[in-house]
Amino acid sequence: MTATTAAFAFPGDKVIMQGLDKVTARISTFEIGLEEEVSFGTLRIRLRACDRTPPEEPPESAAFLEIIEIRPDERPETLFTGWMFASSPALSALEHPVYDVWVKECVVSEPLDTAPAAPAD
Repeated sequence: MTATTAAFAFPGDKVIMQGLDKVTARISTFEIGLEEEVSFGTLRIRLRACDRTPPEEPPESAAFLEIIEIRPDERPETLFTGWMFASSPALSALEHPVYDVWVKECVVSEPLDTAPAAPAD
């Protein structure tokens, strides 16, 4: 895409996610702020970026996440680093035998009534 045809997104302040513990069959909902970390079972999930499309576009939220597993007596292991999309959770999913996590929504604190400025050429 060129700068003139690129889709615009609003940067968000936090992401709302859900996680499934496959052992207990419980679903948890949690919020993560930018550069913050949340624990879900043995997972540590950090939000690096979050974007949401403007109201006139089809709804989409995406979050750039780092997911690390921390087990007792073992070194931390990075399981996932990348973008997760609310509309397509299977597109870039965490592969884990016990946990599933997915993005529900990127939260933008500023109003979404105007498009961000086009990038400078």
